[in-house]
Amino acid sequence: MSAAVNFTLHLIARDLKLALRRPGDVLNVLFFFVVVVSLFPLSLGAEPTLLRQLAPAIVWVSALLASMLGLQRMFGPDHEDGTLEQMLLSPHSPVLLALTKALSHWLLAGLPLVLLSPLMGLQYDLPADALPVLALSLLIGTPVLSLMGGVGAALTLGARGGGVLLGLLVLPLFIPVLIFGSGASYAHAAGLAVQGHVSILLACLLLTLCFAPWATALALKVAME
Repeated sequence: MSAAVNFTLHLIARDLKLALRRPGDVLNVLFFFVVVVSLFPLSLGAEPTLLRQLAPAIVWVSALLASMLGLQRMFGPDHEDGTLEQMLLSPHSPVLLALTKALSHWLLAGLPLVLLSPLMGLQYDLPADALPVLALSLLIGTPVLSLMGGVGAALTLGARGGGVLLGLLVLPLFIPVLIFGSGASYAHAAGLAVQGHVSILLACLLLTLCFAPWATALALKVAME
């Protein structure tokens, strides 16, 4: 097994172990997602047609906001205790570090939302065949949020009021993913093919994979100078 693969697996295992020591960080993301999605039916009323129409947008916006909660912790704790500097001084590529950190964030703050999304969709009386479409769009779209969020987290690393600045930086970048992610469910509800929306989401994911880790690595180097 190559050194790069060993480094990636070790770093992911380390981040997962640290998350288990601080379960509140992961539970906060899940709790926020569940609470926000669950509050909308209480305010909108019990009209099934209205709930079905708004469900994809509500779930997607809630997932987007929930995934942002853990972005500051992507590099923040490692920066505070000096671990990040040691990682950047290691022989491994900073691009690999950025990519691995984004993957760890997705495993902790993205994948659980994907798994919960069908259950959340049931609250809105979504038909059974619409739930896989919603979950698939989140499965493709949430890694994009983690990768783009990594760029914002690196740019605001150590900045005063970094949380607010981070939101201002990444929210505009999330809009295309939000549009086509929820649009896949709306296309399915209208009896249209969802392949177009899914293809655009995949294109966004591939484009982000090509550029976001390099941008994050560059931002980390600047932040540590």
